[in-house]
Amino acid sequence: MAYIDLNKEKLQHNFHFLDDLFTKNNIEWGMVSKLLCGNKEYIKLLLDLGITEIHDSRISNLKVIKKVNPKVQTVYIKPPPKRSVVSLVKYADVSLNSEYETIKLISEEAQRQNKTHKIILMIEMGDLREGIMGEHLIEFYSSIFKLPNISIVGIGTNLNCLNGIMPTHDKMVQLSLYEQLIEAKFNKKIPWVSGGSSVTIPLIYKKLIPKGVNHFRVGETLFFGNNLITNKPIKGMQTDVFKLYAEVIELTEKPKVPIGEIGTNVAGESPEFNEKDYGKHLSGQYLILDYLISILKILHH
Repeated sequence: MAYIDLNKEKLQHNFHFLDDLFTKNNIEWGMVSKLLCGNKEYIKLLLDLGITEIHDSRISNLKVIKKVNPKVQTVYIKPPPKRSVVSLVKYADVSLNSEYETIKLISEEAQRQNKTHKIILMIEMGDLREGIMGEHLIEFYSSIFKLPNISIVGIGTNLNCLNGIMPTHDKMVQLSLYEQLIEAKFNKKIPWVSGGSSVTIPLIYKKLIPKGVNHFRVGETLFFGNNLITNKPIKGMQTDVFKLYAEVIELTEKPKVPIGEIGTNVAGESPEFNEKDYGKHLSGQYLILDYLISILKILHH
C-alpha cells in the first residue's frame, strides 16, 4: 500500500525560513493547505508551527481546520459558488471575490449568521483567471463597500495560475496603485495588497516587490522549497518535506509501445507514441517510476 510521510522537522524549517523572509520584508502571509486534503493530523502539525492564517480551496477542508482550532483565520481562495454561500460564511473568515451578486449573497448570509465576512477583491492582471478588470474597479468597489456585514480587507491577484503569466515588478506596482486609488477615492483603508503566491517569492530576492504589496498566499514553496521561476530549490530550504513510499508489485520488462489497435483509454484519451520506440523495451521498474512521478505531480498541483 502506498503512503506519504510528512517530515515535521523539515516542514518546521521551511516555515521559519519563509516567516523570517516575509517578516524582514514587512509582508504578512497565509499558508495554503489544499495539498493536505483536509488531513486532520497534518493540519494539527501546521497549527503547532504557530500558523494563524490558513488558505484552502475546499470548504470541507476549512471545516476541519475550524474544528481543530476555531481561532485560526480561514481563507477561501477560489471564486465561491453561490450554492455554497451558507457554508462559506460558516467556515471561512475571508474569501476571494470578484462578482457583485456573489458578494451580495455573502452579505445577506453574514447578516443571518450575525458575522462580518472579510473579502479580498481579486483584480485581473493578465493571467485571465478570476478578477475585476482594472477600469471597472472603482465602479465595482462603490457598489459593494456599503453592503452590511462585509469588510473589504484587501485587493489581490492570481498570476501564473491559468495561462502562465508571470508576476513582474510592473504588475506589482500596478496592483499597489489600485489600492492607493481606492483609498484616495473612498477614504477607506485597505489593509492587504495580496501580491501573489509562491511564484512571486523570487521577486523578493531581486528587490522587485514594491512596499505597497504586503500579503502573500503560499503553499508550494513551503512544502517543496522550490523557486517556481527557475524550477530549482531555494538555497536554505528543504525540498523533501514529503516522501512517497510504495511497494513494488511487478517488475517485468515489456515493450515500450503497446501492441494492437489503439482506441481510447478509461480516461477518454487516445495515446500517441513515437515511431522510434517501436520494438524497444522498458523495464517494469521504470514503468512504476513513471506512475509514481505522475502521482507526485497530481499531489503537487
